[in-house]
Amino acid sequence: MDFEKVLEDVRNGKPILVYDFDDREKECDLTVASEFVTPEILRTMRKDAGGLVCTTTPYRTAKDVGLPFMSDVFWDDCEKYPLLRAMAPTDIPYDNTKSSFGITINHRDTYTGITDRDRALTITEYARTLFQDAPVEIIREEMGAKFRAPGHVHLLNTTERILKTRFGHTELCTAIMYMAGVKPSATICEMMGDDGGSMPKAEVARYAEEHGIAMVDGAQVIEEWNRFLERTGLEV
Repeated sequence: MDFEKVLEDVRNGKPILVYDFDDREKECDLTVASEFVTPEILRTMRKDAGGLVCTTTPYRTAKDVGLPFMSDVFWDDCEKYPLLRAMAPTDIPYDNTKSSFGITINHRDTYTGITDRDRALTITEYARTLFQDAPVEIIREEMGAKFRAPGHVHLLNTTERILKTRFGHTELCTAIMYMAGVKPSATICEMMGDDGGSMPKAEVARYAEEHGIAMVDGAQVIEEWNRFLERTGLEV
C-alpha cells in the first residue's frame, strides 16, 4: 500500500484500516481522524466493524491536561474497594504494559450520549478542545466545562513513547495521525467477524477492496514512523 495514499485519505476525513501484527492481537481496526468523525462514520463502525468505538490521546497530552489511565484511577481507589486491586490488568496475554484504557466521556450537550450523533459530537469536540492552541490551564477548564464523565466515548491513552514500548492500535493509529498532520487523535473500532471472533485479515482486505478503503499493517506504520521521527525530530 502506498503510505502517502493512506495519509491523504486520513487528511480528507476518510476511514482507513489498520492491522496490527500476526503475533499480537491479529486484529484490524477501522480508523479515522477524530476531528473528522461524523454520525455516518460511526454508523459504519457499528454495522461493518462491530467492535468497541474508542478515541485515542497521546500520553503527554493526557498527562498535561490530567486525563488518567483508568487502571491508575482504580489502583488509587483500591484501599476503599479492595477488589480493584485483585482485578489489576497484570496478565493481558498480548501486551506487557498496562491497559491503555482511559476514562469515558460525554459532551454536556448530548442526551443519552450513545447515539451516533451524540458520540460524533463528543469525539469531534474532544479533539477540537484538547488540541487547540491555548495554555493547558485554559484547555483543562474548557474540558471540564464541556464534558462529563463517565460517558459513552471510551478514551485510550498511548504509552509515553509512541511505538517504542507498546505496539497496539492506540499507538499505531495515533502515529498515523501525527504523520498525516491532523490533530493527533484517532477514533478506532475493531473489525469483528460473523463467527464471533475477529474478522480475519484476508476478509478485511476483501472488505477494504470492495469499499475503496486503504489498508496498512503495523510493520509498515512502524517503518514510516521511525522515518518520520528521524526527519522531524518530533518527541512524543
